[in-house]
Amino acid sequence: MARTMPSTETIPSEKPAAPLAGLRVALFSGNYNYVRDGANQALNRLVGYLLRQGADVRIYAPKVENPAFPATGELIGVPSLAIPGRAEYRVPMALSPRVRRDLAAFAPQVIHVASPDIAAHRAVSWARRRGLPILASVHTRFETYPRYYNMAFLEPVLEAMLRRFYRRCDALVAPSESMAQVLRDQRMNYDIDIWSRGVDREIFNPGRRDNAWRRSLGIADDEVVIGFLGRLVMEKGLDVFSDTIDQLVRRNIAHKVLVVGEGPARDWFTARLPDAVFAGFQGGSDLGRAVASMDMLFNPSITETFGNVTLEAMACGIPVVAAAATGSQSLVDDHGSGRLITPGAVRQFAEALRCYAEDPELRARHGAAGEERSLEFSWDRINQAVADTYLRLIRQKQKRLEGAG
Repeated sequence: MARTMPSTETIPSEKPAAPLAGLRVALFSGNYNYVRDGANQALNRLVGYLLRQGADVRIYAPKVENPAFPATGELIGVPSLAIPGRAEYRVPMALSPRVRRDLAAFAPQVIHVASPDIAAHRAVSWARRRGLPILASVHTRFETYPRYYNMAFLEPVLEAMLRRFYRRCDALVAPSESMAQVLRDQRMNYDIDIWSRGVDREIFNPGRRDNAWRRSLGIADDEVVIGFLGRLVMEKGLDVFSDTIDQLVRRNIAHKVLVVGEGPARDWFTARLPDAVFAGFQGGSDLGRAVASMDMLFNPSITETFGNVTLEAMACGIPVVAAAATGSQSLVDDHGSGRLITPGAVRQFAEALRCYAEDPELRARHGAAGEERSLEFSWDRINQAVADTYLRLIRQKQKRLEGAG
């Protein structure tokens, strides 16, 4: 019998299935795209990654007529009300019958809640009745906000409310190990994974520094720039920032303040820092240029759970002076790539800034160390950690159901 020779004709092979094909995720967010912030930038990046990997994602969040940026993925509007005194933000109030019908038709395998609002509470209840796993992502220290509005007495109440919400979820993801430990200490939950943050190296790198742009703002090439980056709201530590700058002025430390960002407290901040340069909102490559054109970043905030601005400054090769609080503690190597100072310690902040202002070699050395550390933060690897948590929770829920049967 003649031997059959293998055909040399190319046989088309089936395209391999996407890694997350078939996964259906319902994401609930209090602010997905109507006001730009670090939290919703991370959520949109996550959704983009999940979609590229073959997952189906549907987002349930407030919609506005003119959002800050286009939503990644399919966004379903939920009923919401503007926050009194902060009308740019909205609180999702409920899951309307229309939203519930859409959610049921989508038939998610996992629920992801990104803010502890009323609609998220309803979504958690909806999922628990159906035996679906629930993941909560923690993006900010909500319980600390009242202290910036002379209502610190509300902090224990808010913490108790958050504890009830997070304990009804199967697991949490936090942006840093320092924040995860805070959540454990507060007894919010004990199943906590890390969903870190990444940085776009094409936008944020030392090569973005632009002295011509600095000159256009009235900043001389030899002036040392202390930068502020973020939304201009009191909970970002604007009072501590301005009090610290006052210390430098009294001590005759040569410097220039560059503020990048917009927000409702701009008038207050402008009045407190009349000699500062306010560059307004910057985005994309313009933001990278603004950060790289600073000589150091001063971030006194304690409300962040990660500190995107800290990582962006590090990627641009500039040292960071930050509050020793959640987020920054997991990024900044004290005396190595920046300084970590006791929150609110104005004199210590001022001394750290003075050291950098007067020592260009120290700035360069610590800036280079920060840039090296920033190379560890890859968005795809970071977002895959969330996908892995979804899959783990689904498997665990299925095993419990099988065991009960």
